[in-house]
Amino acid sequence: MDFVKELRAKAKAAGKTIVLCEGEDKRVVEAASVIVKEGIAKIILLGNKAEIEKFGFDMSGVNIVDPTTDANADKYAEILYKAREGKLNKKTGLPEYADVAAAKAAALKDYTMYGALILKAGDADGFVSGACHSTANTLRPGLQVIKTAPGIKTVSSCFIMVAPEGGNKYLSDGIAVFGDCAININPTEEQLADIAIASAGTAKAIAGIEPRVAMLSFSTKGSGADPKDGDTVGKVSRATIIAHEKAPELALDGEFQFDAAIAPEVGELKAPGSAVAGHANTFIFPNINAGNIGYKIAARMGGWKAIGPVCQGFAKPLNDLSRGCNVEEIVDTVAVTALQA
Repeated sequence: MDFVKELRAKAKAAGKTIVLCEGEDKRVVEAASVIVKEGIAKIILLGNKAEIEKFGFDMSGVNIVDPTTDANADKYAEILYKAREGKLNKKTGLPEYADVAAAKAAALKDYTMYGALILKAGDADGFVSGACHSTANTLRPGLQVIKTAPGIKTVSSCFIMVAPEGGNKYLSDGIAVFGDCAININPTEEQLADIAIASAGTAKAIAGIEPRVAMLSFSTKGSGADPKDGDTVGKVSRATIIAHEKAPELALDGEFQFDAAIAPEVGELKAPGSAVAGHANTFIFPNINAGNIGYKIAARMGGWKAIGPVCQGFAKPLNDLSRGCNVEEIVDTVAVTALQA
């Protein structure tokens, strides 16, 4: 069984309910139809039923919820009001929501927020959005309502990368994890360490691989350090130390250039004695520039399938889609979300 089939089979066995917030997007509507037909998850699809049905897909078994007529809207408004009580609007200095009615009015204008409230209330096991909304618009309700898991300071993301047919000579199982490619623009060394540890957890729990984590840079073990680099090499090196302190049991090393991380002959040459060099399968990029470029090169030029971004650190499963996603990617993200629940 290939990885994607196995992922979907595991999700099917989990029997979770996932809310999809973007019933106005044809790709999301089609994905909802596929997911329910294949039994991958139960779906709550937000939007106007008549408009959704105009797309022409079989909606049998899909729970279409129109927030404007939903009997639970008052319950969700109460949850939003309590979650944001005492928070002030930065522009006006006034409370974000004067009362429950104001919270309800705001939620009915923002279906991404409404989906987060469904998740917060326990009426769904996970949440997926972002096909036609920015990452910021998708994650803001998560940060405001779902919030982070106990003890977690950094919300981050990773992609599960699946090799094209024929596999990859460096990764026998054809699976890698790339983080963080979508959320943290320029993470601090502490955040970079958190991203590494969280991505290792996703690698093991969702990707099904034993993580060997490489902290990436344009330098290997100080070889490229230069005052003109803005201390990026130093940041990655210090993040490696912090990650070791937080998770000493984890196979993690750096800083590495990518070839030193994945190719045994280069790893042995540039970092002799490292248990990770030349054998990494989980790659932590120093910033979002490197991560986003890296995963898209692998996907578009290398033919790797990118599943995600998989969000890490929320109290409940909440995932963001790329606005360039296709139907299959939405289906796979829902499967991942179901497995996180």
